[in-house]
Amino acid sequence: MAVITNNKIEENKYELLISINAEAFEKAVSSVYLRVRNQINIKGFRKGKAPRHMVEKLYGEDAFYEDAVRDLAPGEIMNAVEGEGFELVDTPKMEVISMSKEDGVEIKVTATVKPEVTISDYKGIEVEKVVKAVTEEALDERLQALRERNSRLVTVENRLAQDGDVVIIDFEGFIDGKPFDGGKDENFDLVLGSGQFIPGFEEQIIGKSAGDEFKVNVDFPEDYHSVELAGKSAEFNVVLHELQEKEMPELDDEFAKDTSEFETLDELREDLRQRMEKLNSEEADREAEDALFRKLAENVEAEIPVVMYEQKISEMVRDLEFRISRQGLTMESYLRFSNTNMTELRDGFREIAQLQVRVRLGLEKIAKLENLEITEEEVEAEINKIAETYDYTAEKVREIVKLKAVEEDLLVEKASELVKESAKFI
Repeated sequence: MAVITNNKIEENKYELLISINAEAFEKAVSSVYLRVRNQINIKGFRKGKAPRHMVEKLYGEDAFYEDAVRDLAPGEIMNAVEGEGFELVDTPKMEVISMSKEDGVEIKVTATVKPEVTISDYKGIEVEKVVKAVTEEALDERLQALRERNSRLVTVENRLAQDGDVVIIDFEGFIDGKPFDGGKDENFDLVLGSGQFIPGFEEQIIGKSAGDEFKVNVDFPEDYHSVELAGKSAEFNVVLHELQEKEMPELDDEFAKDTSEFETLDELREDLRQRMEKLNSEEADREAEDALFRKLAENVEAEIPVVMYEQKISEMVRDLEFRISRQGLTMESYLRFSNTNMTELRDGFREIAQLQVRVRLGLEKIAKLENLEITEEEVEAEINKIAETYDYTAEKVREIVKLKAVEEDLLVEKASELVKESAKFI
């Protein structure tokens, strides 16, 4: 393989003309013939026994050329690109210019490569770190939430339904006098004011009594997730069986004993304060770190190919799909329930994807500038960590994960630590 020409056609995009010599091409053609000959049936020969020259005489000298180039091209293109000092960020496009037994093959390759990056002022970046104070009001809200979790529902008689009550109802909905799928249920627990049902439904139960039978008239929203129901007017027959309300425990020392390991309410309150202060400190750390790397991204100078952003977005979509699949959902159902589509989903990831790509490029450059290195022991430890996370053997991880990718990730992690350790949090 030889690179005949190397032309920059636009920023981060190059056009290479590479040649594959006749000897290498002949070996590839012969390999294709040996691989497919058992499928060839020519009159006068047993199936798979026709010599190559007979096949080429019948079907043409170039009978195996296309498959031979398809076998050769990926490795030859990669060798050419790496030989020119480029790192691909997308699958290269190729065009066969010529191929012959005498002269071999010439291929025009269009390659999008990783951009040149410069970065400045990556040490000593100043970032404001603000730890929110734990207010008495916030403590009261946390204690109230604890009361809520330890409340119990009790049946209420001789009063009308009100916001916050739990009602047990039967309902059946009709559109134009006909029932519709999903519009019927019995002994359904509904918290009034929760917004669980479509707008207007829960409000029409307020003021009713246990034992009442009544109608509820509502309009489905225009953007309702079910196209068949969106914008339609519906009437529901409703039976209110039972009315319940939450009975809250008193906030006193007995409450502290029942819900924690503490003897007094003051002790419980102090423990909650300390927990909240720790959470606030951790949140401040995360926000400060986020701000740090946003500032780092601003110091990265590079003409970044759009394809790198799109690839990062696709990676984030795949990650989301994996996570929702573990909850028994498909991407199609997720999009339907979220009232969105794939284009809107990808657009929602775009800003963070662009940030992550810029930060990654910046950290890779820092690793080179600082001459950071990774040891074999560090790579081995990371492989074992991946194996433990996904319940694989270390051998399995080596089969499916490229060691180069592991090393690159570890270098980026070291560069990230360097940036954080040198930062000034004020």
